[in-house]
Amino acid sequence: MIGLFLRLFLLMPLLWACSSGQAEDISSIVKADRILVDKSDRVMILYKADAEIARYANIKLGDAPVGHKQFEGDEKTPEGNYTISGRNPGSSYHLSLRVSYPNAADRAFAKSKGKSPGGDIFIHGQPNGSPIDRLPNDWTDGCIALSNAEMKRVWKQVDDGTPITIRP
Repeated sequence: MIGLFLRLFLLMPLLWACSSGQAEDISSIVKADRILVDKSDRVMILYKADAEIARYANIKLGDAPVGHKQFEGDEKTPEGNYTISGRNPGSSYHLSLRVSYPNAADRAFAKSKGKSPGGDIFIHGQPNGSPIDRLPNDWTDGCIALSNAEMKRVWKQVDDGTPITIRP
């Protein structure tokens, strides 16, 4: 009962904003406590206290989107449980949030095959200077790409240390 009350209390500002037509303004300050990326559905969902607070559709992935990233240069987006481990406001892409890939299991697997697991996996916007809002098709080297406007909102809603689950 207390858990339900706490969730409702935390979501009151969002519920009020939605009813008053100001959801865009308040959603930028509601902090997510976890992220879910569903690669097959091409969606990234932000949650707070198990309630969905934002959904981003038509996300772009690595050039080889099917399967888990295993090696440097395979252009796959990782799958599994990670965290947001840093941010770069001066990125070559409009803002970027670092995903903690590779984890220990990723490194061990790559090492067993005599390869590098790669790294530098981010959630980010479009390339700086891009004349269009969203590049078509999958184009990253394994990252998760959003439009710049979406990335601005995510940047405000996601803190370092936020867990992220990436599903096939």
